[in-house]
Amino acid sequence: MIRYALTCEAGHAFESWFRDSAAFEKQAKAGLIECPVCGSTRVAKQIMAPAVALKDSGVKDDEAAKARALLKALRHHVQETAEDVGGDFAEEARRIHYGEADERRIYGQTSLDEARELVEEGIGVLPLPDMPDAKN
Repeated sequence: MIRYALTCEAGHAFESWFRDSAAFEKQAKAGLIECPVCGSTRVAKQIMAPAVALKDSGVKDDEAAKARALLKALRHHVQETAEDVGGDFAEEARRIHYGEADERRIYGQTSLDEARELVEEGIGVLPLPDMPDAKN
């Protein structure tokens, strides 16, 4: 099967599938291909890039390993240079932001809704990703 980008004499663009190039030519000559917008049977193929199936999924194993290593280093750095406040993260972040607690680096857990509220209040927060296992 082949998909062609088509256009009618009025300039309406549409697509259609054909068994092969010969099937398109035969149907076009017989006036069997019709523009879905205006009904014109005077249609022509448009230039289009071929769809090429790639064997490779895109991300190479070494690139994925590098990304995991960077995430691991980031997590390690945060854990070494910030205080873990656990489930009190949102409350402690607010206290620091509003000057009710000493300014310092913290990390912990909070809900997505709570994190959004912190951002809306102007409190800068970033998610610290969990470490992916070696197969992800």
